[in-house]
Amino acid sequence: MVLQYIKPTCLTCKMLPNMRAVAIISKPQKPELHRIILEVIDWLRARDYRIYLDNETGAYLSGYESTPRERIAERDLDFIVLFGGDGTLLSAARAVACKQVPIIAVNLGSLGFLTEVPLSELYPTLEEAHRGQCPIEARGMLRCELLRDGETVAQFDALNDAIVTKSAIARLASFDVYVGDNFVSNYLADGVIVATPTGSTAYSLAAGGPILTPSVDAFIITPVCPHSLTHRPLVVKDTSKVEIICRSDERGAFLSIDGQIGMPLQIDDRVVCSKSPYQVKLLRMRKTFFDVLRTKLKWGQR
Repeated sequence: MVLQYIKPTCLTCKMLPNMRAVAIISKPQKPELHRIILEVIDWLRARDYRIYLDNETGAYLSGYESTPRERIAERDLDFIVLFGGDGTLLSAARAVACKQVPIIAVNLGSLGFLTEVPLSELYPTLEEAHRGQCPIEARGMLRCELLRDGETVAQFDALNDAIVTKSAIARLASFDVYVGDNFVSNYLADGVIVATPTGSTAYSLAAGGPILTPSVDAFIITPVCPHSLTHRPLVVKDTSKVEIICRSDERGAFLSIDGQIGMPLQIDDRVVCSKSPYQVKLLRMRKTFFDVLRTKLKWGQR
């Protein structure tokens, strides 16, 4: 059960059934968040919001209840305030995508393609969200199923990517790749990435893949250090099913989701990637995707 978070000294707060609700999700080990979170809680209370904290946020405070991040979406939330980098957002997105709760992502990381709101713009952005005037951008997700002996043994939804890769001590791994019923190729490589447009600026970009604008309805198939120089990234419609068959034994390959969770693969395992029924909704500043690219990638700067 997710509990209601009331500061012990606040004995006169009125918790009415029609009150709006906000959750706060945070990156751990950021001492500066103690002060920032308390100030945000005061701001939200002044506007009669119920407030819920994940365990990482609760660790910064005393006297507040908290709950595991994966259960935050059990509450009927108006939006989420997230403090962290893109990794924190990826984790939160998988936890709340099923309810499509809008997220204000405040950047505390180093790069932050997704967490674009700087601390200096936190309260203007909160005010716009409170008034229902903050732009919302929906980002598509990837559904990844792991099939073993014809049975689904695991299923994940990813905002960035699903990656099949060699294990740390393995040589080149072998993967067969299909798009729909069409055989594409056998890849001898360090790995194969299937990325969403959002994930096009993540590992796929580092591996030589293209940048896609978030509105493009496509997936990117990007080989990682392929043995053949003619194996290049491939863009396909997101209505396609991309299937990767592992031809390496259980010591040779691993499935990774958003670079955060995963499991080892066995020979002949099938990783099937398709469009997820869920989307992640980001409450944004009024910047374009190209504004973000210019800022983050230092385009046009000498």
